[in-house]
Amino acid sequence: MRINLLVNLYRPDAIRAARSTAEWLFERGIEVGSDREGAATVGVEPLGSDQLAHAELMITFGGDGTLIRAAHMCAQTETPILGVYYGRFGFVTQVTPEETGAALSQFLDGKATIVDRMMIQTELIREDKVVAVLHSLNEGAVQRSATTRMLTFDTRVNGRELSRYPADGVMVSTPTGSTAYALSAGGPVVDPSMEAILVTAIMPHTLSCRPLVLRADSVVEIRVETRGDAVLSCDGQSRLHLLSGDLVRVTRSPRRTRLVSIDESDFLEKLAERLHWSQSKREDFP
Repeated sequence: MRINLLVNLYRPDAIRAARSTAEWLFERGIEVGSDREGAATVGVEPLGSDQLAHAELMITFGGDGTLIRAAHMCAQTETPILGVYYGRFGFVTQVTPEETGAALSQFLDGKATIVDRMMIQTELIREDKVVAVLHSLNEGAVQRSATTRMLTFDTRVNGRELSRYPADGVMVSTPTGSTAYALSAGGPVVDPSMEAILVTAIMPHTLSCRPLVLRADSVVEIRVETRGDAVLSCDGQSRLHLLSGDLVRVTRSPRRTRLVSIDESDFLEKLAERLHWSQSKREDFP
């Protein structure tokens, strides 16, 4: 059996946990690897980024950003991911450091619960040809570049005109991504176990603009109408410059992210904790 690790190397506590976990796995005869930079630090076999997903399990030590990196590697092979939380504002990572041993034991015993998370596919279409296809766990965003003023984004759903957003951008996200960039843009919080597509304008210049929740099989198309530099960004992992006339089409991805879950119902607890809702709890509430 092989289990690979992906570590946030800017967090000493995550590095220490990864080393300890690697030793625990070695003692059980399990092969362990990591990306080339992390392998030297953790003391495991160095692997190329195209090799990391070829394992029975990927463990991430860090925040949601580290898990998103793993999701981009593992989605095509459907390798499950165990996310160990060492971040500041994590919603996708599944276990705390104290729960790592129990979660690994459950996985090795074949008793772990693995949940599927919907992803979206973003196509960049130029002169009627698909020139790029990207898959995202959180979101795809079309937005103005830093040096460009407000743009107008022509947005269509299932071939029908939805709106012409005067805004800094338009974001299409998954329920998992509703607590990421979409949350800061004013989008709705959606249970990550649901399957839906969310459309949220980024800094819209109109009071009538509202976030929208669509069926998972919807087709969202975005075209920049006004002249100016625009970029397409997906999960913060890729950034493509758009040319005049480019079309961005977003649909449900055929890929999925598979997560090892300890308690899927803890999403509500995470909301209360991360958004500080729990501070307003009444002590006498039953």
